[in-house]
Formats: sequence, C-alpha cells, structure tokens
Amino acid sequence: MRKYNIAVVGASGAVGEELFRVLEDVQFPVGNILPLASANSAGNDIEYRGKIYKIEELTQEVFNGRDIDIAFFSAGGSISEKYAKYAVEAGAVVIDNTSHFRMDEKVPLVVPEVNPEDIELWEDTGIIANPNCSTIQMVQLLKPLHDLYGIKRVDVSTYQAVSGAGKAGMEELVKQMQDFFAFKLDESKVEAFTHQIALNVIPHIDTPQENGYTKEEMKMVNETAKIMGTDFALSATCVRVPVLRSHSESITITFENDVNVNVDKVREVLSDFENVTVIDDMSKNEYPMPIIATDTDETYVGRIRKDLFSDNILHLWGVADQIRVGAATNSVRIAQKWIELEA
Repeated sequence: MRKYNIAVVGASGAVGEELFRVLEDVQFPVGNILPLASANSAGNDIEYRGKIYKIEELTQEVFNGRDIDIAFFSAGGSISEKYAKYAVEAGAVVIDNTSHFRMDEKVPLVVPEVNPEDIELWEDTGIIANPNCSTIQMVQLLKPLHDLYGIKRVDVSTYQAVSGAGKAGMEELVKQMQDFFAFKLDESKVEAFTHQIALNVIPHIDTPQENGYTKEEMKMVNETAKIMGTDFALSATCVRVPVLRSHSESITITFENDVNVNVDKVREVLSDFENVTVIDDMSKNEYPMPIIATDTDETYVGRIRKDLFSDNILHLWGVADQIRVGAATNSVRIAQKWIELEA
C-alpha cells in the first residue's frame, strides 16, 4: 500500500495531539511526518509509533521540497488563512479544522458519513473544510432521519464540554474545581470563558451576533445547510457546561406534516447508519453520556421518543467526543475518503 506524507499544523494543540492518536488507531498509511506549530513550540518532541519527531516552526517556506501529500490544519482560522495556500502550492491537499474556509463556496465542507461525494470538489482550491464539532455529530443523526421522513425543522440545544475551548478551557475547569475544594473559588481566575465554569453553565459560546444568536449557533445553522444541501429551518442554543470532554445535544426534529413517526423504525435506521451507536433503554438506565463517548469514534444516540402532542415530531439525545468525532477523527476520515477517490 502506498504511504502518504503528512503535515500537522498545530501539532502541540489538543486536536493536533489527538490527530496522531487517531492516525495510529486506524492504521493510516503514514509515510513521513512533519509536525508544525508556532515558534514557542518548535523544538519540542512528538511521538508517533515509537518514533520521535521534532516540531518545526510553521513558516511560508516550510512545505517546500517536503513532498507533503496531506496537510492537517488545526491551529486557528488566522493561521489557516495565512498558511494553507503555501501547503497547497507545495502540492498538498489541506484538510482544515478551523472555521476559516467552511462557508467558502469553492471549498467542500465534509462529514464523510453524510456527504462524501463533496470531497471530489477539493481540486478547485486544494482545501477540504472540517465542520464545527457540534455540527458534525448532529448531521450524523439528521442525515438518516431526513432520508427516512424528510425534515421540516430542527431545534437543538448543545451541552458543550470545556475542551471545546482547547487545553486552556480544560485547565481552567480543573483549577476552579481545585480552588472550590480548597475553599478559595472566589480567588480563581476567569480567563478561558466569560464566567466561572466550575459548578455553572454558560449559555454563551463564541461572539454574539446582531440577530441575538452567537457565532457558534449560526455555524450550526449555516454549516448544516451546506453539508446536507437542504433548506429546512434550524435553531440552536449553545451552552458551555462543566464537563471535560464530549459534547451532548438535545435535538427536536419536526418532519413533514404527513409523517407519523415510528420510534422503532427510527432506532433501526440510526443503528444502521455508519459510526452511529444507539443506547436507548431507560429501564436499565442506559443512554448516551460524555463518559461513554470520550475517547471513542462513535456518535451515540438515545432518549429517542415521539412527541406527546404531534405525530411528526421526534426528540432525541446525542453525544460524541468532540475532539475525536468532532475534529481529529472526522479529519482523518476525510483523508481516508480522499485516498479512495484518488486511487
């Protein structure tokens, strides 16, 4: 099997570190590795399959002559905006995990289980965009149900882990909890979030928009339409919760007016969908939770129930590890599909 030379931009970050773990877990055909980061992290080591690699500083010239096939970018939108073009010019396909290219009409926005055919559009720019983490796990559940019944409207509330804000978010929650047990929470710093996150929930993720929604909420609205090629209504409320890892979502789906939801059929189509696992037995206290999803590559769904008042409305609860499913794993799955198309 041919091996592929890869670069990872943001190699020292939470998603970059997870990318290496996912690549190893799926036995990706890796040739050479070029780990890249800012000057602050340059010179540090990363380990992959027992071999040590030195992190190099990301520059305009670093891709030249390196024969990189796939460049994963996970270092922030401004970094991708500035440097992705240099990786493309050097001959690599860029799989970008930031928000910068997602709504660019020329750049495919891909969740491989949902719209793998869009990967073929990569040649227009040399770039494939990875969607927002909350969008990824949601569309994996919406796609089979839209195919089954036809979705008219979606209302979603997210319960997003602090790791969505990177290492700083996780460290802040841990430090605040330590301060709580030391009876000095009032002295704890609030930096990664708008308010104290320990023992609290914050209905505010990303910057507020003029329409009253936040940027995170509008990402879910706009990205879902682009990925699924649909125009059904969608409203999101995104909330930060004091959980270290894995996002949860409460989703209400309104189908076309003539639909009479069959919950057993819903469970069946979700169970059959790629990389989705149904856990749904209230009598045994079995349902998706962050501690189940963490460090896995599945999107879990449960609490599946028909609305009490309308036959065409369904409620469900989904959970996925947003660092893996919502970022690193989806990026690697895009790369795998790209390889299949290029073969």
